[in-house]
Amino acid sequence: MSTQRATGGRGRKRKANAAEAPAKKQKQKNIEHVSHRRESGIVLTIGEGDVGQLGLGEDVLERTKPGKVNIPDAVVQVHAGGMHTVCLTVNGEVYTFGCNDEGALGRDTTEEGSETLPVKADLLEKVVQISAGDSHTAALTDDGRVFIWGTFRDANGVIGLLEERAVQKTPVQIFKDLVVVKIASGSDHIIALTTDGIIHTIGNSEQGQLGRLAECMCQRGGRKGVGVLINPDKNESEVRCKRVKGKKLKFVDVWAGAFVSVAKEESGDMYAWGLNNYYQLGAGDMVNRFVPQRMETFSKKQWKDIGIGMHHIIALDTEGKVHAIGRGEYGRLGLGEDCKEQKEPKHIGTMNGTKVSSIASGSCCSFAVSTDGTALSWGMGSCKQLASTDDDEDAWEPTLMKGKQLENRSVIMVSSGGQHTVLLAKDKA
Repeated sequence: MSTQRATGGRGRKRKANAAEAPAKKQKQKNIEHVSHRRESGIVLTIGEGDVGQLGLGEDVLERTKPGKVNIPDAVVQVHAGGMHTVCLTVNGEVYTFGCNDEGALGRDTTEEGSETLPVKADLLEKVVQISAGDSHTAALTDDGRVFIWGTFRDANGVIGLLEERAVQKTPVQIFKDLVVVKIASGSDHIIALTTDGIIHTIGNSEQGQLGRLAECMCQRGGRKGVGVLINPDKNESEVRCKRVKGKKLKFVDVWAGAFVSVAKEESGDMYAWGLNNYYQLGAGDMVNRFVPQRMETFSKKQWKDIGIGMHHIIALDTEGKVHAIGRGEYGRLGLGEDCKEQKEPKHIGTMNGTKVSSIASGSCCSFAVSTDGTALSWGMGSCKQLASTDDDEDAWEPTLMKGKQLENRSVIMVSSGGQHTVLLAKDKA
C-alpha cells in the first residue's frame, strides 16, 4: 500500500481553513448492474442435503426432484455454495441454510437443526447482490459496500478471511474505500468490480485466480505471508492490468468459478486468469495464468453471461446461444459422449431453437434457463442435482429439468454448488 510523502520545510504545518478541508465522503446510493436481479419467485432445491443445504429440514437428506423451500418473503436471487445456500429477498434481506462449520451462514446455529432451515443472516444492511463459495458468503449493499463472512481455504486448510487462519462467523465489511457494483465468488476467492471499472480480489491464489500476485507468491503469499491474500484494507488488492495501446482498461463485468476468474472489458474483449489444466481459459494451452490475459478465442464474440465450473466454462452470447470449453468428462460440456475436451468455445448444437436468458455451472455440471422459463441441465448426475435424469445418471446433452414443483412454473435463475442445485421459479399464472 502506498504511503503519502511528507512535504518539505522546517516550519510548523499550518491548519487548513474550512475551504481547504477535505469534504466528507458522500454516501453512494442505488448502484446498478445487470447482475442485480430483481424478478421475484420461490426457491426450489434438489440434490444431496446431508448438512442442511436443501433448506427442507433435518429429515430431508436428498431430493431427486426439486422441493420447495419456505421463505416468508419473495426471493430475487439464489446462490449455492459448496455445502450451503444463500437467498436474497425483495426487501434486501439475506437468508442462509446449510453447513455452518466455518461460519458460512453468518448467524448463530447452536440450536439443533437450525442450520437446516432458512433463517436471516446477521446483516441489517439492504443488499442488492449475493455470492457464495465453498466456505464463505458475500453480500453487496445498495450503496456499494461489501460484507463477507466465513473463511477461505487452500490445499493446506484454513487461510482466514481478515485474520490468518481465523473464521469470521458474522458479517464484516471489506473493501472499505471502494464503491463496488458487482461481486463474484469462486470456491475460495472473491472478485469485486468497482464503479470505475477496476477489479479487486482476495482469497486463495494457488492457481492464480487472484490475478495480482507472481507465481512464487501464490502459495500462502510466499515470503510475504498470508496477509497479501486476505484483509484488503491493509494490503493492495487491485488487479493491475496492462494498458492496451496506451488506453487504461475499464471492465464492465466479472465472473468467478472454482479456480478461475473472467472479466469483460468495455470494448467486449474477454480476460481470464487462473487454473487452465483442461484448456478452459481458451488460451490454446494448459498453462495456468497468474495475471489477466486477453483471450483471443473468447474475444471473437460478444458474451452476456459466463458460468465457470471446476474444469470447464460455459458462455452465453448476446444471441442467446450457449457455448462450452474445457473438460468434457461426464457430459459437463453438453457436446456428447465423444467430446473429451474442447480447446475453444463451441456452440452446443443440440440447443438450436432454444433461446437462453441465463446459465450456471456446478463443479461438474451445467445449466441453462430459456427465455420461456424452461430449465435444462447436463453433466455429472451422481449427486442427483440435475432433475433431468433418472436418479444419479449423467446427462451428456442438455435435458429438460422435471418435477412436480416445475410443472406450472417458469424458472428465473439456477445456481449449483458442490452437491446440490437451487432454482428460483415463479408461477406461470
